[in-house]
Amino acid sequence: MHGSAADWSPTTAPDQLDHATLVARARDGDVPAFEALVRRYQGSMYALAARMLGDRGEAEDIVQEVFVAAWRRLPEIRADAAFPTWLYRCTTNRCLNRLRAMNRVRPVGEHEVVVAARGDQPEHAAELNAEVADLLAAVGRLTPQQRACWLLREVHGLSYEDIADVVRTTTTAVRGRIARARAQLAQEMTPWQ
Repeated sequence: MHGSAADWSPTTAPDQLDHATLVARARDGDVPAFEALVRRYQGSMYALAARMLGDRGEAEDIVQEVFVAAWRRLPEIRADAAFPTWLYRCTTNRCLNRLRAMNRVRPVGEHEVVVAARGDQPEHAAELNAEVADLLAAVGRLTPQQRACWLLREVHGLSYEDIADVVRTTTTAVRGRIARARAQLAQEMTPWQ
């Protein structure tokens, strides 16, 4: 059941409600509703932060900061349906700020990549692991703004309009950043084609 604010009851399980209803309930102090929001979105926010920062520990810190800020700022969020976009914006901005503070761009390829060999083809798995590691390293060499836009589009599936809202720019700028990111990645991945 995906309920709306009109058809929920206090006994409805929070995990069964849509995010707008959960935001409204959490704003009213319903802790289980907020916990359901955290469960629903923490994986996506962590994946984004880990790929942007290239560091799992820092990604965990960012996600924790984002959800603490979300709890504190719930009264300010008026468009309940826009909560996921707000989370993406907050996570992206915190990652960009962290990258600026570190004055470096960390490669996202620090994560161990392991692809299981199918049958008796370990050489295929090794080649695939190397290709994925090269792609992750190439993504790490994108500018932080390009990386954010590319990840939000290609990994998280956000629309150009939502990405523009998240990074607070125009859709034209988003399209340009993604196009440059795709071109750079295609060039760097040419040996694998």
